[in-house]
Order: sequence, then structure tokens, then C-alpha cells
Amino acid sequence: MKRGYTIRRGMTLIEVSLVAVMLAVIAAMVMPNFFLRVKQQELPTSANQMRSLLTMVRAHAQFDTKRYRIRFLDEDEIEDEEWEWVENPHQPIIEREDDPIDEAGVYNVVAEPWAVGDTFLGEIWCVEVRIGKPSLEELQMLQQEEPEDFEKTEIKMFENLDPYRPPLYIEPDGTSEWATFVVTDAPKDVQYDELPDYSRIEVIYDGEMGLVWLQRPLYEEELDLFEEKNWPVVFRQDFLRKQVLTEDDVLELMDIPVQ
Repeated sequence: MKRGYTIRRGMTLIEVSLVAVMLAVIAAMVMPNFFLRVKQQELPTSANQMRSLLTMVRAHAQFDTKRYRIRFLDEDEIEDEEWEWVENPHQPIIEREDDPIDEAGVYNVVAEPWAVGDTFLGEIWCVEVRIGKPSLEELQMLQQEEPEDFEKTEIKMFENLDPYRPPLYIEPDGTSEWATFVVTDAPKDVQYDELPDYSRIEVIYDGEMGLVWLQRPLYEEELDLFEEKNWPVVFRQDFLRKQVLTEDDVLELMDIPVQ
């Protein structure tokens, strides 16, 4: 009795070539969109990582019962040999006052794993730090003037540090001033009046309660609405939607009772 058998035929060189060409075409169509999506996520991801870093610094200040600060290198420091070891000079620097009795005011860089690494991805960086609770008057001034035209107490207080990105100090009990970190994808040499042309996210830190949330900058017409209704300009929750806020939107977002 004859046994049945089958013949297995491998793929020919032409078939393999056709498959390779098809895969190359698909990759050429998909990869640009993939990299674009990744690029678009760099700003919100960086803002979220800044939020996490603030939470971590607060927790360590309470655990160590020591004073911490978060700051950024200014242009002179970036060019200083002392900071050559910093791979990306635009990342936030975490420092700690290790000996508040014998070396009060002396801050040392925290090199522990949680405090180092890339908080900001790609070309994302922090263009401005505003110390203090956000106010309507301040935001209105920011839309009309350049920072050089304001009286900034931070410039006098932190003469040896970046005046437009002053440090945030977090006390041993975890409390601190309010702070707004403006994170952007704008070029490093962008002029202040050109910032609205680029995406920005404000990482707002309530230093009293330890709450952190993300807001996009408010538009001029929104500020007019807030002024008319005498509403605070902080939402205490994430808000990144690009559409202009209506009165009903604000009432819902801020949980303000309708009068």
C-alpha cells in the first residue's frame, strides 16, 4: 500500500522580496504618524513628570525633616565647569540643606535616583517660574507686558540665581509658597512676546496643601470673564482643553454654585 505524502515548498526569492517591499511601504506610512504622536506627547508627559517631582520633593522634605529647593540653572551656571556633569542643563535641579545649623543656607545637589533623570523630554523646558498664588491681576499684566517691565521681588531675593525662574523652597514640614512652572516646547532663545505661538502648560503647585495640577494659560477673553464674575483663576484640577471657556464651562469646572 502506498503511503500518502505532501510536498512542502518554501517561499521564493521573489515572494520574500514582495513581502519586504510591502512591509517597507507600510512602515513608511505608519512611522511618521507614530513619531508625530510621540512628539506631541512630550509636553504633557513632561508636565506630568514635573508634577510627580514636586510631590516627591515634598514627601522627602517631610521624611528627612530638612529643607529642599527646586531650581533651574541660569545661563552663567550652564557655562560653568562646576556643572559640566549635568547632561541636560535645562532639567530641574533638586538641592537639600543638609546642615541647617552649621551650614545654614548651603544647599547640596541631591543625587539620589528619584531626584535625577529626565523630567523634561526632548526639547521641552521650563521657561518661567512664578512664585505666589496666581492672581487675575498678574495674569493680565503678563499678557500686556514683558517680565522686565514688572517689579519682581524674586530678582532682589535671589540675585545669584535665575531671576525669572526663582527657586521654590520646601520646608521640613512639607509646606512652601505657591508656584507656577510654565513648561513649553518653544525654542530656548524665544522672545517673551512670541511665547503664545507655542504650546505651554502651567504646572501649578499649592504649597500649603501639596496639591499639583496642570492648566493651559488662560485666554484674554477668559480673563475678562473671570474679572467680570470675580472668580479665582485656579481650577484645582487638570484643564488642558483648547476651546475657549464659557461661563457654564467655568461653573462646572470650578464647581461654583449658580446664583
